[in-house]
Amino acid sequence: MIRKKVLIVDDDPNLIRSLGYVLQKEGYDFDTAYDGEEAMAKVRETEPGVILLDIMMPRKSGYEVCAEVKGTTGLKDINIVILSAKSQEADRERGLAAGADAYITKPFSPRTIVDKVKEILGEPV
Repeated sequence: MIRKKVLIVDDDPNLIRSLGYVLQKEGYDFDTAYDGEEAMAKVRETEPGVILLDIMMPRKSGYEVCAEVKGTTGLKDINIVILSAKSQEADRERGLAAGADAYITKPFSPRTIVDKVKEILGEPV
């Protein structure tokens, strides 16, 4: 069964607000977390279908969150899309090595993110 819940993890409230708006408009439920520790608590609580995950956050980096999710039985099938201002190839490789399913650099269009969520969940774009 496809889970239509998305967890948005970023320390920028404006980015969370804009992504939440377009996801909700497309029929997705979403939850938010503003740091890595809060993200892990929400992942365990809600088991979203997709996590939109920033790298540079307080209390635990996106890389750490990604590796923890992908290394935890019962959570490792959750899809993770890293959203980051870090655009070097080494950063992208590190994110994918941590288990991310996709790596998108900022700035991006919220529409691009919704299309990626749909693609990952196997829904028509």
